[in-house]
Amino acid sequence: MGVVVAMAYPAPVKQRAALPAEVSDRGLVFAGVLDGRGGIAPRDWGGVRAWRPSEGVLWAHLDYSYEDSREWLTRESGVDLVACAALLSEDPRPRVLAIGDSMLVIFRGINSNSGAQPEDMVAIRMWIEPHRIVTLRHRPIAAAKEQWDALRAGRGPIGPADFLVKLCESLLGLIGHMASGIDDTVDELEDDALTEHREELRTKLAHVRRQAIALRRYVAPQREALARLQSETMTWLPVEHRVRLSEAIDRMARVVEQLDAARDRAAVTQEELASRTSEVISRRLYVLSLIAAVFLPLSLIADIFGSGVGGVPLRDSPYGFLIMIGSLVGLSGVLMWLFRKLGWL
Repeated sequence: MGVVVAMAYPAPVKQRAALPAEVSDRGLVFAGVLDGRGGIAPRDWGGVRAWRPSEGVLWAHLDYSYEDSREWLTRESGVDLVACAALLSEDPRPRVLAIGDSMLVIFRGINSNSGAQPEDMVAIRMWIEPHRIVTLRHRPIAAAKEQWDALRAGRGPIGPADFLVKLCESLLGLIGHMASGIDDTVDELEDDALTEHREELRTKLAHVRRQAIALRRYVAPQREALARLQSETMTWLPVEHRVRLSEAIDRMARVVEQLDAARDRAAVTQEELASRTSEVISRRLYVLSLIAAVFLPLSLIADIFGSGVGGVPLRDSPYGFLIMIGSLVGLSGVLMWLFRKLGWL
């Protein structure tokens, strides 16, 4: 049975030029009917509206920021109103909700758009039925575009279950790659921290730590959503796909553990750098304190002899200056010996 897919992506100008004007202007990024063999027959808005379940599985990918997309979803699509509200939510968290034999799925993916921070993850919202797939986004998401390109090349998913699993695996692959990059960066900074005390090391560690925390914010609930997804019993989600979802859950758990470890290691390295900086400052202050302790009595004696009032010892002696200098040098030696005896040096 064929499958229809419609997707909405703010594509580059060249990509949009290949689509009908109504598609690029009205929130439909791309759409089509799956042929059941890994390929797809593209459709425009008219084809999406005219689609019937007997034609095959429809996939419609929309940009929900367009009024036409919201109108179609809430008034023409027949999607449950509770699901519509969740699909159009501004900042949804990863979740899975079964409604009859349909499923609401919201996942987060790496933000690979130009000029964006990867840890500022983008949401992809999905409504999946036995004969229809509706996905929505505002900012482009690489995993959905990857599925569309695979379908155009004849190597894409053959049905709703295959689409869902492949999309999850694609999202997880990008998340895992970023988590590994964060872990590798922490390794490098730990090595640098052993030999260097540069201030930028602390800045880099703080940045990596923020990345790990931001990424984990969505990855942890996404792991729980995957577990919920794997446990749902849908007629269109066979056992073999549940096994693949189980593997994805295990990989996601390892990603969460990797992020936790990277965050904790970055924190420990930051604390070590702060401790070493504090130790260096304390050592320098200690040396300055010892110098002050040596010169304080010497300054007092020099002030007394240089007061110029009557009765100052050795004032009229031709050897007075030499005797005073010798006394100061001797007193300095005594103080240094005393400090060493006390273990202060």
